[in-house]
Amino acid sequence: MNRVFSCIAVTALLLASTFTTVSARADDLEKIKAAGELKISMSGQYPPFNFVNDQNEVVGFDADIGKAIAERIGVKGTIITTAWDGIIAGLLANKYDTVVGSMTITPEREKVVDFVGPYYHAGRAVFVNQDSKVQSLDDLKGKTLGVTLGETHEKWARQQGGWDIRTYKGLPELLLELKAGRVDAIVVDNIPVMVAVKETGEKVRKLDTPNIEGGSVAIGIAIRKDNPELKAAMQKALDGMMADGTYEKISKQWVGSDIR
Repeated sequence: MNRVFSCIAVTALLLASTFTTVSARADDLEKIKAAGELKISMSGQYPPFNFVNDQNEVVGFDADIGKAIAERIGVKGTIITTAWDGIIAGLLANKYDTVVGSMTITPEREKVVDFVGPYYHAGRAVFVNQDSKVQSLDDLKGKTLGVTLGETHEKWARQQGGWDIRTYKGLPELLLELKAGRVDAIVVDNIPVMVAVKETGEKVRKLDTPNIEGGSVAIGIAIRKDNPELKAAMQKALDGMMADGTYEKISKQWVGSDIR
């Protein structure tokens, strides 16, 4: 698994040691409403979730979700880009109000920030050709799986056993091999495949694997601790978006499917 999981251990340990005590403060919601602005941070380097377009604007799934939450709490959403490895430190230093940047919720991070959400889930998935007769992992026993060399999915596939494994350089190769019938299924991160389906019309189908290890990793919106009113307001806004179709519209625009 790629960007969502990068630098978790090192960053979390550093932050846990640096910010062991968070001083009490007035709830940030009052300050945000007084300023009329919610400052939203992200790296700006993780398409289709957040990236800089040809007009030099930060756009994507994260950007739209963040701005929609800001609008629902009655303020303007302002996007601020910053390096990923210092993004929590910047939040704790009051450089912005929240991080809507595809951040995995982990116990280490929960020690230093609070999370709204999760606002989407990502993780391991198994894909087959759309017309394949395979319906479950059991149906793949004795068949051939394609994986990217060195990814955690390769390790998982080898630990499970019961099938032949072929390794490749990455997703483009895997999709070509699946389409050509040289592998019966591929094991990959689910969202990049959804994006590929949206952009190229790849005829693939995701197997129903509810109990697969690493299949549902929660992604959250970080805020500073001791802000129950801000957390409640942002969660209410997110829940409202999910209930009225706004979230689904944003998700399908950028990813190609509902990823909640």
